[in-house]
Amino acid sequence: MQSELSGVSKIKIYMKNLFVLLLSMVSFSALSQETSKSTTRPASHHKYTLKVVNFDQLQAVLKKNDNKLYVVNFWATWCKPCVAELPVFMEVNNLYQFNPQFKMILVNMDDAMEIDSRIKPFIAKNKIQMDVYILDDNKRMNEWIPAVDQNWSGAIPATVIYRNGKKLSFKESEMNKKELVQLIKNYL
Repeated sequence: MQSELSGVSKIKIYMKNLFVLLLSMVSFSALSQETSKSTTRPASHHKYTLKVVNFDQLQAVLKKNDNKLYVVNFWATWCKPCVAELPVFMEVNNLYQFNPQFKMILVNMDDAMEIDSRIKPFIAKNKIQMDVYILDDNKRMNEWIPAVDQNWSGAIPATVIYRNGKKLSFKESEMNKKELVQLIKNYL
């Protein structure tokens, strides 16, 4: 009987030690993953804007007199050329994001009612790390489309460059990296 009890006790001790070992391994693994995540992030933990706006609110952002070059891309999750060029915009944004004279903004044209079901998941999946304004002003599109550019048909993608509230350039089509970088260099 004594030997059975000590056998059961040994199993309990063994299971306890195994549990502690597994718990330590899981904790160490989580700690090392967190450490590796923090080393791959940039030093500044910039919070990006995701906001539903009307055109007047968007204009207030774009018309700032702060001497920054604003690269503004109009796009939607349902627009294949828009989605195709987004990686280019993200790559170019990464090149210039620490330049205090530069700011890239994405203006989303999806239905604002889809912010949780479509837009946020798309942004997370594609790791978009720049300000996104969801333009919810379809009732006045015949006013704001020509306000962006007189020749704009309203088709997307479309890219506008502003500085100090003045439009410097407008392009109503998909852009490649070379075109976008050259356009920025022209004005930066």
